[in-house]
Amino acid sequence: MELRQLQYFVVVAEEGGFSRAAERLHIVQAAVSQQIARLERELGVILFDRTTRQVRLSSVGELLLPEARAVLAAAHRTRQVAVDIAAGKEGILRLGAIQGPGDRIHRLLNDLAAIAPTLQVRLHRLSVAERLASVRSGELDAAVVRALTEAPQLELLPVWSDPLFIALPIGHPLAAEPVLRVEQLAGLPLRLAPRDHNPPFHDLIVGIIREAGAEPLLGPPFTAIGSSTPSWTVFYQVGDLPPMPRVAIRPLAAPTLITSLAVPSGPPGPALRYLLQAIAGTDPL
Repeated sequence: MELRQLQYFVVVAEEGGFSRAAERLHIVQAAVSQQIARLERELGVILFDRTTRQVRLSSVGELLLPEARAVLAAAHRTRQVAVDIAAGKEGILRLGAIQGPGDRIHRLLNDLAAIAPTLQVRLHRLSVAERLASVRSGELDAAVVRALTEAPQLELLPVWSDPLFIALPIGHPLAAEPVLRVEQLAGLPLRLAPRDHNPPFHDLIVGIIREAGAEPLLGPPFTAIGSSTPSWTVFYQVGDLPPMPRVAIRPLAAPTLITSLAVPSGPPGPALRYLLQAIAGTDPL
């Protein structure tokens, strides 16, 4: 059984004759008659009662007509879904995600939903190394990463930037400054989380201290904001900060934290193109 045979069956039933069906289908009448006869042989039934004056559905044909229409409708839906998937409007986008900062990710996903409302997004929260490896292997379509300046075999597309903040004891003289620079802090012990927790961010901070002409003076590992000891830490905001009466929070003059999208090299796939379109609509760097 072929879909075209079911199509011819439905058209003949709707037009009430082979000649009018042939005109509607833009084929010769003999081809319509031939395909209907084949369908009847394959099904082992008579679909039409034929006389010299008219062609009308048999009782069997009346029962099978709704089924034929359902099959043709399902085939049409299948083709349309395939077209939408190829265009990226439907399907699945597998995205390696991060937390925040703020509501950036949520706003990006809302923008994406407005562009491609039937595209499913599956977020995967993995370590930086796992995110990048998954994009390289094809397990993820893209991954959001912070502070990364290079990723072999991948392209890094800047998405947005966020300010960095300094936390230091409220009683320290530098707490009186409205904005701080790295060189002002170089003589204080720096408290960072262990490098293996977030290598790109750790390397970023250490790198900007060295660019300022100083060697990082690493203090105890950072575990939480708040300390009375003469030390400092640097962080990016991912949500509202709790009250910290003994801690001064000041913006860092430079640099900002760059968040990028790690994608495979080469032309993007359909779903990824919609994500890039949503990103293009977000606030510029």
